[in-house]
Amino acid sequence: MSAATITAPAPAPAREPRIGLRGNLRHISALVRRNALQIKQDPESMFDAVLMPIIFTLMFVYVFGGAVAGKGNQDAYVNYLVPGLMATIGLNIAMSVGTGINEDFRKGVMDRFRTMPIARSSVLIAKIVVEVGRLIVSTAIQLGVGFAIGLTIKTSVLHLLAAVLLGMAFSASLMWVFILLGLTMKTAQAVQGVAMLVLMPLQFASSIFAPTSTMPGWLKAFADYNPLANLADASRNFINGGPVAHSVWMVLAWSVGITAVTAPLAVAKFRKKT
Repeated sequence: MSAATITAPAPAPAREPRIGLRGNLRHISALVRRNALQIKQDPESMFDAVLMPIIFTLMFVYVFGGAVAGKGNQDAYVNYLVPGLMATIGLNIAMSVGTGINEDFRKGVMDRFRTMPIARSSVLIAKIVVEVGRLIVSTAIQLGVGFAIGLTIKTSVLHLLAAVLLGMAFSASLMWVFILLGLTMKTAQAVQGVAMLVLMPLQFASSIFAPTSTMPGWLKAFADYNPLANLADASRNFINGGPVAHSVWMVLAWSVGITAVTAPLAVAKFRKKT
């Protein structure tokens, strides 16, 4: 009688270790330092954060300012445009998160992280923390350019700070969207292509560059619920004075909703991605 063939059971998949809050914060801090050192070693990675706000502000003020505010009234357009552009800076930074994650997987960096006994979410949260730091630098440069060409704060410094913090909260939520996109698409170019298809209509169907009062009714209705339009309106009213409650609550609702949906999906995708 031949011996029965015994098949060894397949090994159970490794589970993510249980890590407490203190350990998680320690891992995030270490990964933030690692990402910051990467920027220090590759300062060219800051070019988009440094140059984009300068180019966008000067180009839109002096190319479109006369058409929107009237010839010779570019100075008045500065106080309209610069707060609105604070919304677009966050978009550019958020998009770079998705392409960066995609490139890190292509180079095998993320595979190394996933072999370490750390929470998977800490890798993604550290990425967002560093990108928020880049956003702070970019926003400071944009405001500096704005002040140089005539931006005036008609409320207070605290109102300006509130506008900046609101923009950062919304940008951080968008970063989860682009992380998920970066984990889903095959190439960084595909991430950029899909991102532009979504972001271009959101940017221009808003009050960032011009008032929505001249838009067709259907487009104006879309702009009323567009989070970028509400962020631009809130930032503008924080700086120039005006009601902010509705726009702020709309932006916060969008930020919480986007994060609640996309953050768990991004972490799950990160665990399973091969």
